Amino acid sequence: MLRDKNILIGVSGSIAAYKIPVLVRLLRKAGANVQIIMTPSAKDFVTPLTLSTVSNRPVLTQVFKPETGEWNSHVELALWADLLLLAPLSANTLAKMAHGIADNLLLTTYLSARTEVMFAPAMDLDMYKHPSTKKNIQTLLDRKHILIEPTEGELASGLCGAGRMEEPENIFRKIKQYFEQFSKLTGKKVMVSAGPTFESIDPVRFIGNHSSGKMGFAIAKELANRGAEVSLIAGPVSLATPVGITNRRNVVSAADMLEVCNECFPKMDIGIMAAAVADFTPQTKEIQKIKKGNVAPVLKLTATKDILLALGNQKQSHQLLVGFALETENEVENALKKLHHKNLDLIVLNSLQDNGAGFGHDTNMITMIDRSEHPQSFGLKSKEEVAKDIVDKIESLML
Repeated sequence: MLRDKNILIGVSGSIAAYKIPVLVRLLRKAGANVQIIMTPSAKDFVTPLTLSTVSNRPVLTQVFKPETGEWNSHVELALWADLLLLAPLSANTLAKMAHGIADNLLLTTYLSARTEVMFAPAMDLDMYKHPSTKKNIQTLLDRKHILIEPTEGELASGLCGAGRMEEPENIFRKIKQYFEQFSKLTGKKVMVSAGPTFESIDPVRFIGNHSSGKMGFAIAKELANRGAEVSLIAGPVSLATPVGITNRRNVVSAADMLEVCNECFPKMDIGIMAAAVADFTPQTKEIQKIKKGNVAPVLKLTATKDILLALGNQKQSHQLLVGFALETENEVENALKKLHHKNLDLIVLNSLQDNGAGFGHDTNMITMIDRSEHPQSFGLKSKEEVAKDIVDKIESLML
């Protein structure tokens, strides 16, 4: 949800400013762009060099630098931001915000802001309890700003009570939750299959494929980041469950995956079948290991049940179903046949002819085709970026 979001952080004079580098790292790791403005007194608590290093942007402290002629436009800064966060917000800067005083770059930017404003007060116990502080906070709440309430704990003065700025991890969660409300996927139930299936020949041998599960896991992670409730059905892979996913079902064979998918899909809003399911399985599975002999054994195969077709046949009008196609020839033509035959809403096409795409790679190159039959092709990207493109497309198909 935070990918490419522009977060403007205003830092004022409070000892809690030492927590801001941690918050900036969390935001940038989530893909956000972070710009920091500091009040003059904030520099006494954390250096601009520290914050510029973690944000990868010059920290702004002045409207105009006479020595260089550099001009920082508070209007442009305010228009750039998708969210303005004041953290830590001192009692002094809080009072100036409430009364429209604009005597530094942060305050002039605040008065120009058209976006949502969050504020996280940080001050000593008695300052926070003071009637003027309470009135100033209420003024900002009346303006529909979002308060990140301070917590109780040990304060810089040695006192213990309310006034301690919320921890960076919790501020990050509140920012994420703010943007999640704009996602169509928030609260949606999504089933994602990923990885290969292994079809047993005997207790030690199997038929499988080279799928690593990386693409399906990246999609599951992106869905969870956007607020979806993800059920991940994983074939035999060595990948950790992405953060935010609590429902993971591990399967081995195509029959196992079919059983779990049939159980889960009726409860889902969306199904995304990224798994590379075996098309064939041995007719018989030997109980004991097959011994090497003078005559090579004959392996007879039978077709597995088509999971995607089974889901397409039971799909309801409110559900979306997404399939994948890995082709080696006539790629678009074959993908279109699969799209319609299996009652899909979207098909994601890979070609083994593309270098860096397909099984085992950390990158992928895809073409997406929906029911309008207009292919949308993308260049080679990391599988994380490809997952974002796929989830963007799914959101565009949702009513």
